[in-house]
Amino acid sequence: MRLSRLQKFILKTCYNSKVATVDRVRFLEFYRGKKSPKQELRAKIITGSIESLIDKELMTGYGVRTPHKWFIKKVGLTGKGKKEVKRLMGEQLELKLK
Repeated sequence: MRLSRLQKFILKTCYNSKVATVDRVRFLEFYRGKKSPKQELRAKIITGSIESLIDKELMTGYGVRTPHKWFIKKVGLTGKGKKEVKRLMGEQLELKLK
C-alpha cells in the first residue's frame, strides 16, 4: 500500500500514543520547522490525509457529522492499521542527503 510521508507520520503517531484515540492537533508537528505549506492549508491537508486513511480502513475517525460534512476531532487505529504500522517500522529509513 502506498502512503505519503504525512500519512506514515499520522499512523506512527497513533501507534506510539499511550491512549487509544489521538487528537488531530498532534499531527501539526509534522510541519514543525518546515516553511511550506501555508498555515491555512495545513489543516486541510491533514484532513484529506486522515479521510484517505479512513477510506483505506486503517483508521477510525471520531467527531461530529453535519448533513454536508464530517468534522473529525480524534482518530484511532484499526487492526489493519496496526499491522500496516508494524510493516512500516520494519522498512529501512531513507537518507536525507543533499
